[in-house]
Amino acid sequence: MTRIGIIGSAVVGQTLARGLKRHGYDVRIASRTPAKLKEFSSSTGIATGTPAEVAAWAESIVLAVKGSVAEDALREAGAANLSGKLVIDTTNPIASEPPEDGVIRFFTSPNDSLLERLQKAVPAAKFVKAFNSVGSALMVNPSFPGGKPTMFYCGNDAGAKADVAKIIEQFGWDGADMGTAKAARAIEPLCQLWCIPGFRENAWTNHAFQLMKR
Repeated sequence: MTRIGIIGSAVVGQTLARGLKRHGYDVRIASRTPAKLKEFSSSTGIATGTPAEVAAWAESIVLAVKGSVAEDALREAGAANLSGKLVIDTTNPIASEPPEDGVIRFFTSPNDSLLERLQKAVPAAKFVKAFNSVGSALMVNPSFPGGKPTMFYCGNDAGAKADVAKIIEQFGWDGADMGTAKAARAIEPLCQLWCIPGFRENAWTNHAFQLMKR
């Protein structure tokens, strides 16, 4: 797994693209209009393309788009281009309605998850939920006085999860495997919890989760 394609050209996609390149991966980033990434590509040396072009080239994929358009992004990438490949799903099912007392709304139910919907939409891909429970500023090699924070992840394919665990470690996190795709029902709401200090106190870069063990 050396060629990784990023589907999504906003701040999360660009942050993960830079981080992956820094750690030795061959990276390309996709946009419906690749020309808008000209400056990013020039400054980073990361090539661009359409979702279908990048997905066809890549050995593994990072899905870094709004949750509301995640299935559309997969369709644009092409099911055939995703077949058999790891897809790191960083998305969250955030609804269009505004937060209530700092709590963002989801369009999924407690017994459902966006990851499961995406896995059902492209069953031949190997989805792993990760990097959805922290802001982009802290995704790559964060530093906290209390030690490494925890990155929770889950998915149905053991080999795909092992690949993601390696990236999580390279990015300076302690990985915590929560099991199958159904665990995304618990992991995705961590986004809601993480965002509360941001909306209530404008604190977006000073906190992450840590799983304590004894």
